[in-house]
Amino acid sequence: MKLEFFIFLFAYFIIILFVGFFFSKRMKNLEDYFLASRNLPAFLVYISLVASWLGATSTLVSVDEAFRQGVSSFWVMGMPAVITVLLFGFLLARPIWRLPIITLPDLVEMRYGRVVRHLASLLIVWYMVVLASSQMVAVGKFLKLFLGTSYFYSLMLGTSIVLVYSIFGGFFSVVITDSIQFFLLSAGILSLFFFLFGTSSLKEISLLASRLGRDDYFNFLFDFKKNFLILLSFTLAWIISPIAWQRIQAARTARKAQQGLFAASGTFFLLYWFIVFIGMLSLPLFSSQYLEGPILSELISSRTGFFLSGVLFVAVVAAIMSTMDTAINTGALALTRDFYQQIFSSSGVKNIVSISRLSSFLVGALAFLVATRFQSVLKTLGLASEIMAEGLFIPGIAMIFLKKKLPMAGFLSLVLGGGHSIVGFLCEIKLLKFGWPQWPYSVPYGLAISLAGFIIGSTVDLYLKRTQN
Repeated sequence: MKLEFFIFLFAYFIIILFVGFFFSKRMKNLEDYFLASRNLPAFLVYISLVASWLGATSTLVSVDEAFRQGVSSFWVMGMPAVITVLLFGFLLARPIWRLPIITLPDLVEMRYGRVVRHLASLLIVWYMVVLASSQMVAVGKFLKLFLGTSYFYSLMLGTSIVLVYSIFGGFFSVVITDSIQFFLLSAGILSLFFFLFGTSSLKEISLLASRLGRDDYFNFLFDFKKNFLILLSFTLAWIISPIAWQRIQAARTARKAQQGLFAASGTFFLLYWFIVFIGMLSLPLFSSQYLEGPILSELISSRTGFFLSGVLFVAVVAAIMSTMDTAINTGALALTRDFYQQIFSSSGVKNIVSISRLSSFLVGALAFLVATRFQSVLKTLGLASEIMAEGLFIPGIAMIFLKKKLPMAGFLSLVLGGGHSIVGFLCEIKLLKFGWPQWPYSVPYGLAISLAGFIIGSTVDLYLKRTQN
């Protein structure tokens, strides 16, 4: 391990652990622990959202995709991030902020009943476990290359740090550490872009891409069908994901939430393009080499100097951890609110904070176990987003604006759409051998089935109400 990586990593860990312990004294109740007392200003909504979004997929995987595909890779992560946040800002932030709920399943129960609430809660916890696990895989692989330790011990180190400050400090510590991680990540991305920009020109990259047979390297619409379906899958899943909902609800006012969202959309647009061009500018450096690790790892370990390599190293670790801590905290919120409080009555303020901390540990531990078994990032996230998009998007968006209770509509939509995606997942891991379309080509079918279930269920609900009256 190089000295600069140890120095930067040690300093970074000390800072974020201090933040976690500092904010542990502020935890008095459930809203303190998970919603920062509903008092976040716009700039913290903005910074926390950007930092939690720009995780392993946005940095390591996105750079690799841009290295292979060119400008069309912006569709994979950049475009869905920008569109999702704009939809929240223009259409959904005010209705969500005004809802008298703490978690998404609170609203599910109001619109569809307790049975559908439990199904939705299971879906959300599972999604957050998978999301946290994907970031753990990334941090394990990344630290392994630089620390010289095994994947397991690298995984354990990164996970332990996140669990400590997440468990003690709750959402306050997640937001503050996300702010630190945001500035580190932004500085790292911008520094690396300008460093690479001086090593080659876009004309040289275009000529090299042509020689390599990548004639569509600068074609933004290349492989449009696949990229559009990826855009659809991620956008629909992220709209219904509790991560953005949690930050909207934690905002001081609906207007503050909107301001944070609009600022985030502009930042996403810029940062994702910087990430894409980092991957493309790396083509002359590595086109003739066999790469064992991600492009960013190779750049940090062999192409940059002492200070820049240290900053970049910590920036990537920060990006991964900022998504991991958010997934753990949001999953723990669902576990505490939607399972513990539904089964047991709260026996006091101190007890519920302790249960919240235990839930954070359980979500993190389960994600850690998954990460020891599976080591894929983009594909796992794609399959997880498919389950959220097909199982929860249709009933989830409808319930924001519904006034009537439609239990059968929510049940059929969630079960049919979620069931379709689960069968696809089982086919993907070879437990089933049906001729099932692979992600992302399976997404339109699942959405259609979910919508059909919602329409049929609504018809049944309305018929039953008429007959009862």
